[in-house]
Amino acid sequence: MTKLSVNINKIATIRNARGGEFPSVTEAAVKLQKFGAKGITVHPRPDERHITRKDVYDLKPLITTEFNIEGNPHRPFIDMVLEVKPEQVTLVPDADDAITSNAGWDCEKNLEFLKSVIAEFKNAGIRTSIFLDPNPAMVKFAAETGTDRIELYTEAYAKKYPINKEEAVKPYYETAVEATKFGLGINAGHDLSLDNLKYFAENIPNLLEVSIGHALISEALYLGLENTVQAYLKRLATW
Repeated sequence: MTKLSVNINKIATIRNARGGEFPSVTEAAVKLQKFGAKGITVHPRPDERHITRKDVYDLKPLITTEFNIEGNPHRPFIDMVLEVKPEQVTLVPDADDAITSNAGWDCEKNLEFLKSVIAEFKNAGIRTSIFLDPNPAMVKFAAETGTDRIELYTEAYAKKYPINKEEAVKPYYETAVEATKFGLGINAGHDLSLDNLKYFAENIPNLLEVSIGHALISEALYLGLENTVQAYLKRLATW
């Protein structure tokens, strides 16, 4: 069964919008694991606009499943990951000011850099994954980096799914088949949701893990609004 890792960046975004410690990313991580999540994902960025470095260190002892840290492997990020030692690090080539991750690696162009960075992580016993667009031709170069897994960047799938789900999933299937030939594990993430996840999971061979944050947290708001409103009304009721 494919594992679900929940990205809790959005919890930190809500917290930081108001200041203080509510909602708590550590409490969220504990509860998500209790409710069945098999991993917790964070993507700390240099400006700390959501997950902070302190959050990363605070979360580590609370993770009883798998801790996945995503990010662009600048030296401060590399050093933090080597110190925290999560179960997995996912390398993403996003700009420091990017609102969200928006592309996979050009592994051919960045081959030597990725080889060097991945070797550091693997020497520390940390599983590595690299963000990849659905492009079977890029898999060969991804394998040459020494990475353990690829993470398929699924934004294009999510956009095309309502129009033609068969065409939407095709390049991801082809990339996954190629990755399997090279012995690479397959993760996926970005804009997967309750609407499109089932079809994707059914059609991607050897899918080990999905990392979902924005949609899951947004859907949790909708699914939980009725219970929360009713709880508040009970406290306002006069007997």
